[in-house]
Amino acid sequence: VQLVESGGGLVQAGGSLRLSCAASERTFNMYAMGWFRQASGKEREFVAAINWNGSTTKYTDSVKGRFTISRDNAKKMMLLQMNSLKVEDTAVYYCAARPTSPVLTTTAGYDYWGQGTQVTVSS
Repeated sequence: VQLVESGGGLVQAGGSLRLSCAASERTFNMYAMGWFRQASGKEREFVAAINWNGSTTKYTDSVKGRFTISRDNAKKMMLLQMNSLKVEDTAVYYCAARPTSPVLTTTAGYDYWGQGTQVTVSS
């Protein structure tokens, strides 16, 4: 499975960005998906995850109410709408996939990763 993220960039605090993750796998609709991020000098951390049909989502507490994860199985795409961005959201954002349904919040639970896209939020 190849995953390619896009949509990162530089934005001022309070602004919005929408990240996309395009998947190559034709059975994309069988995969649970997740977004993780890694700030400079820190470990990769969970941001949000979604099950195969979008009926179950999970978020880390710091992004609840600001970020929304979604997916379009017909287009083999996953999205992360990020609103009210904060300086502390600055990181490289990665999408990840696991070929089973349960939604997990740990990096070890995912088998496939994209190359990442940089999000920088300025004050």
